[in-house]
Amino acid sequence: MPLTARRLNRATLARQLLLRRERLDVVEAIHRAVAIQAQEPASPYLALWNRTVDFDPADLHAAFVEHRIVKASLMRMTLHAVDGADYPVFHSAMQRTLRRARLNDARFQSTGLSTDEADALIPHLLEFARAPRTNAEFDALIDERLGERAAAEIGPWWALRSFAPLVHAPTGGPWTFGHRPSYLAAQSEPLSTSPGDADPLARLAFRYLEGFGPASMADIAQFAKVDRARTRNAIASLGGTIEQLDGPDGTMLFDAPGALRPDEDTPAPPRLMAMWDSVLLAYADRGRIVPPHHRRLVIRSNGDVLPTLLVDGYVAGVWRAVKGGIEATAFHRLSDDAWEGLAAEARALVAFLADRDPMVYRRYARWWKQLSGGEVRVLPG
Repeated sequence: MPLTARRLNRATLARQLLLRRERLDVVEAIHRAVAIQAQEPASPYLALWNRTVDFDPADLHAAFVEHRIVKASLMRMTLHAVDGADYPVFHSAMQRTLRRARLNDARFQSTGLSTDEADALIPHLLEFARAPRTNAEFDALIDERLGERAAAEIGPWWALRSFAPLVHAPTGGPWTFGHRPSYLAAQSEPLSTSPGDADPLARLAFRYLEGFGPASMADIAQFAKVDRARTRNAIASLGGTIEQLDGPDGTMLFDAPGALRPDEDTPAPPRLMAMWDSVLLAYADRGRIVPPHHRRLVIRSNGDVLPTLLVDGYVAGVWRAVKGGIEATAFHRLSDDAWEGLAAEARALVAFLADRDPMVYRRYARWWKQLSGGEVRVLPG
């Protein structure tokens, strides 16, 4: 019998720790979630606050400092927080895509460097990055090595930092990383022995299915931002280690064996989701979590993904921190029980933010001026 759309929604919520908060340490929680988007420094913290019992931000900070969790450019050429043990294979799976995207870009090509010359710089960058280094320091190093050839308006460092094996170094502040990054050479670790090891993309696909499945070939390709041919080969190499299922519209879906697939009537509690939360972006069909008529309200024209209200497992609005609490904008009428649940979450979130950043995401306030309609309530802390 084909899986229903609602059962797929519940499978995602279960694996992403969103049906109930779990008592897990931060590394295990991120391992279970596979990858948490981290463009905005606060977002991994809010993601784990939504997913774990008694989350202590100090634990995540310590895991970043000790490289048990790393922040780096990975899937979809964006910053993710991942289990440090997953990073080597994830980076290996993504390097071809990251490298091609940057070296084929006009901004790199304006430097006049060949791709071979760019690759030749990487060992020097990694040696330099044995200690944390800023963008300005890397630019200076490259200028010194290239001399007069480093005259382009945007230097090669812009491209190299996206595909070299570099991770973000903690810089302090309330969320471990600020908006002026520093970089470290990634610690070298052996690749794990798991399904698909011969093809790092296959290993990434298997991990994706563990955290986001069941999913289609298009979903896997979207998550990693790789072409369908590579995705097809990765799935083929997994062979009998994965299951094949029928989706609600007849689409073939793949899944990790034995993974959670709760009944579609499993209750889903309300949540106040972080900006760019991975569940909103991990599928080609984002309707699994984001109703199609809400998508443009949540995912803005420049790619910003607003912090959302999750009600009964689906995006129902957006939220922002304001003086006195959390302002929630619902895109459609919500029940009294839903508002009560959101109010409880808001009280907990205000307390969580109080000692760190009570006005989190305030630099994105412009988007609220463009919202129209819906019900707006300030949920007090």
